[in-house]
Parts: sequence; structure tokens; C-alpha cells
Amino acid sequence: MIRTVGRVEIDERKLANVNIKIEGWIDRLRVSATGDRVKQGEELFTLYSPDLVASQQEYLLALQSVRDLGNSEFPEIAEDARSMLEVTRRRLLLWDITEDHIEDLERSGEVLKTLPIHAPISGTVMERKAVAGMYVKPGDPLYTIADLSSIWILGDIYEYELGLIKVGQTADVTLSYDPAVHFQARVDFIYPTIDPRSRTAKVRFTLANPEEKLKPDMYASVELNIPLGERLAVPKDAVLETGERKIVFIHHGGGKLEWRNVTTGVRGAEWIEITRGLHPGDHIVTSANFLIDSESQLEAAVGGMNGSKD
Repeated sequence: MIRTVGRVEIDERKLANVNIKIEGWIDRLRVSATGDRVKQGEELFTLYSPDLVASQQEYLLALQSVRDLGNSEFPEIAEDARSMLEVTRRRLLLWDITEDHIEDLERSGEVLKTLPIHAPISGTVMERKAVAGMYVKPGDPLYTIADLSSIWILGDIYEYELGLIKVGQTADVTLSYDPAVHFQARVDFIYPTIDPRSRTAKVRFTLANPEEKLKPDMYASVELNIPLGERLAVPKDAVLETGERKIVFIHHGGGKLEWRNVTTGVRGAEWIEITRGLHPGDHIVTSANFLIDSESQLEAAVGGMNGSKD
């Protein structure tokens, strides 16, 4: 069992920043509060831009020129008219004027005084800087919208445990304020660097969050139950660790004990893998820790009985 405490993060793949590509003034604000929920395509605000008005007027003039000169007996004149129309149309598209708006402009001949700006994704407004009447420039961040229906949890895993972690493994997630509720998460990514101070690596877990109980920057407990297969292992209380060596006592019957140095491997919740020093079928003292309560007593005990140091 590997346990860690993780922090809830917004899924970067479901995060959108709203800005504009043309300067102007915010005319009417439709979504005005952080925390508001929006749907994809919903109008956030309208923008008044003199450049936008002028470009639409240019487009209508270019469109009229094509209609008047498109069948001209001079091919160069007709081609120039079509080129001007295409250039102006492309400029409008680059400013995020939709095809529908351009078709309405062609049909009605009425210039849009303001440009509606729509939400690029469905989600929650995490940050709002847009204010009615505000002058804005291309690239100014106006809204940050996040889809919180699925989120990330970033946990720290010690480097000696990383070999047991694989992408796709499942984990159990609980919250301190409601430990009875369990969430199922999945290992999505193992970050490629180690923190030199904590000797841990970041591991990213993804999980569904339909009711949005998990909120950004919240802490959560994460547990991974790793199947290790069949290995030679002993209860953790059977291993005495002195700092210099690890010892297990073998029981031969009739009150005879033998000590052995062992090499340990993976540690589970209650068991420790033995990679060297024991064999299947050995009878061991499973509560050896209570016999020896100091290193000096251990030396005395080991010196008074037959044993193996290999």
C-alpha cells in the first residue's frame, strides 16, 4: 500500500483563457461574477470597436464592387474587386467574426456596431477581469474558464516507490472532511524529475468530479494498493533493524533459536519482502522485537547463540 497526500488541481486540458484580437471597449457585460457557470457558445460580453465597424464597411463596399464589376470586360478590374473582398473577409475571420455574422452582413447590409464574444468551453468562471466600459487591447486576459467535471490530483511519491507505479493504475481518494466518501482515480502521468530535497516525484491522478466536490487547491488522501504477486515475505515485526544490519530469528524447536542476517525488499502494510537470508518453510519468530530492546542486548543475545551472518 502506497499512501500520499495530494493537492487538487485544474485539468490543464480543460482550461480556457478568453481574450480578444481587436482593440475596443466592452459595451455590455453578460457574465459578471467569478464562479458563474457558462456553457460553450454562451455570450460573455459585447465589444465596440471602431476598427471592426470600418472593416465591415470596407467589406460591404468590396462586395458591391464585385457585384458591379464581377462581369467587367476587363479581367484585371474584376480580379482586383474579388481580391479586395477576400482580403477584407479574411481580416474579419481573423478577428473571430463568424461565418454566420458575415452572411448576415451580406444579406442585410447592416454593420454590426458591437461584436459578441462567446465562451469557448463550458465550465466555471475562475477569474474575471472584464468590466463594462473597459478599454481592452488584443491579448488582454478577460476571463479564465475551467471545466471542473474532471480534475487532477498531484501527489508526491518517494523515489524508492516509483518502480511500483505505472500509468493506468487505480487509486482510492478520500477527503479529510468526509472520509466516508471514496473516489476512484487513475494514474495519468509520472513527472520526469525528482525533488532533490524530498527525494519525491510528482505523480498525476485523474478522476471524474461530476458534483464538483473536489475543488482546486483542496488536499486529498490517495492510496494505491499495488499487487506484488507471490514473494518470500515475513511479518514486519519479525525483522530487527539495528541500523547496521537486519536480523530474523529462526526457531529450530526445543527452545533453540538461530539468528540470520537478511536483505529486505519491498515493504507492504504488514509484510516485508526477504530477498536473501531465508528460505520458504523456515520457522521464524514473528514477534522478535519484544525480545531485544536495545542494540547492546541484541549483541549479547546474538553472541550467546549459534547463527549465520550470511
